[in-house]
Amino acid sequence: MKQEINLSLTPKQASDEQFYRPIVAEKLKIEEERILLINVRRKSVDARQRAIRVNLGVEVYIDELPAEEKIRFEYNPVNHQPPVIIVGAGPAGLFAALRLIELGFKPLIFERGKNVSDRKRDIAKIHREHLVDPDSNYGFGEGGAGTFSDGKLYTRSKKRGDIRKILEVFYANGALPEILIDAHPHIGTNMLPGIITSIRNKIIEAGGEIHFNSRVADLLIENDRCSGIMLSDTTIVEAEAVILATGHSAREMFELLYSKGISLEAKTFAVGLRAEHPQILIDSIQYNQPLRGPYLPPASYSFVEQVEQRGVYSFCMCPGGMIVPAATAPGEMVVNGMSPTKRNTNYANSGMVVEIRPEDLAEFRHLGVFAGLEFQRNIERLCFALNGKTQFAPAQRMADFVEGKFSQNLPETSYHPGLVSVPLHDKLPKRIRTRLQEAFVQINKKAHGYLTNDAIVVGVESRTSSPIRIPRRDDTLEHVKISGLYPCGEGAGYSGGIVSSAMDGERCAEAFAGNYSRRK
Repeated sequence: MKQEINLSLTPKQASDEQFYRPIVAEKLKIEEERILLINVRRKSVDARQRAIRVNLGVEVYIDELPAEEKIRFEYNPVNHQPPVIIVGAGPAGLFAALRLIELGFKPLIFERGKNVSDRKRDIAKIHREHLVDPDSNYGFGEGGAGTFSDGKLYTRSKKRGDIRKILEVFYANGALPEILIDAHPHIGTNMLPGIITSIRNKIIEAGGEIHFNSRVADLLIENDRCSGIMLSDTTIVEAEAVILATGHSAREMFELLYSKGISLEAKTFAVGLRAEHPQILIDSIQYNQPLRGPYLPPASYSFVEQVEQRGVYSFCMCPGGMIVPAATAPGEMVVNGMSPTKRNTNYANSGMVVEIRPEDLAEFRHLGVFAGLEFQRNIERLCFALNGKTQFAPAQRMADFVEGKFSQNLPETSYHPGLVSVPLHDKLPKRIRTRLQEAFVQINKKAHGYLTNDAIVVGVESRTSSPIRIPRRDDTLEHVKISGLYPCGEGAGYSGGIVSSAMDGERCAEAFAGNYSRRK
């Protein structure tokens, strides 16, 4: 017999079955010996009260064991099936490919960057030599921006697809089982490259193709229908359709689409700084105790404020993580955050960003749909110039930033290339600076100790999402004017993270299959 129950436990009780097994027996009013198996299905930490609780949702098997359950996915050969081109090998592109194989189509992935192993070497050059390869960096290459990221698998887009399936695919390819039960699952940057390699191998074993170092230079469009691509070496590839999953930093693709008269739309995005605190400080604030102790995970946070009629919020919070250089071209300064699986560094960081709406960019109005893109570029170039035209990041102590003071020195940091003390309070655009300053004050009222000179702000966090959307039809998911072209994922403006991008990739694959069936 199976029973499902919810438990509210102390962190120690939740840390091991030997502690909560007697509690389960008492709650069910049965002898402990009758419990043959306890499966944890959900886990979350509730730190709202001084006495921290861990909530578990468990399946209890009494007097019998369940049938063996294995998570596996069957990908039948598609070598000779109709081909579909996918541009980009990020989460949207990879999951679109897996779903196409399940549906009986052959995915042809074209990725401008390198495979994950070669990509690691180029990322090392950014840290050590301050050299940014425009085709192989933290944003471009196998796995996209998600490969060398925190690997957070949480999304609010629960109506857009099967979240459980996405998590199970990651688990089947090497992620830890905890991602199937945690309220805010997380893989870790150290595990993601191996998982992405496993997904690639499954695509190839089924007959799909992945072509690295293959930049798309043009789309083949005739009579408002997309039927293929041309690569930068002039190679022509034709297929039944093109799924465009290039990510939010593939600016050349937006420019290509615009040059071909393919409609684009400006959308809201966000720009700001990355805040870094000692992890022990965030733990003490969030857990209301001096030390976290052995049974709790490194604390995270999520803050949202309204300042001068614009949202200011935390983004991509990385407990026990590090800040990394995320520029995708020379002459840019961009930062992002990530965490290893154990989240065991001494630092906590998060983007703290300000909402930017199209109507806020009057000075770039003459650029039309590219106003937001130019705003991003300008602030990235500014921060690159401020740091001496290297990948040293401009930074300031947080309280100094709020009070308008130059930081005479900076604390230790997780950012490997190094920091340069810069008066960011004087250099950032006013629409960002003043809102961040006020937001930090407001956050400190709720999280006492957050606003401190033990923390730093680092510039610039500018790639939260794309400032441009590639519009598509609600019914077929094709571009509003070009059939056979499926804008997909973050770069198209339809997702915001690994899981939502993966789900959008699956949705585009399914939409193509349905459209293909009807048209045939």
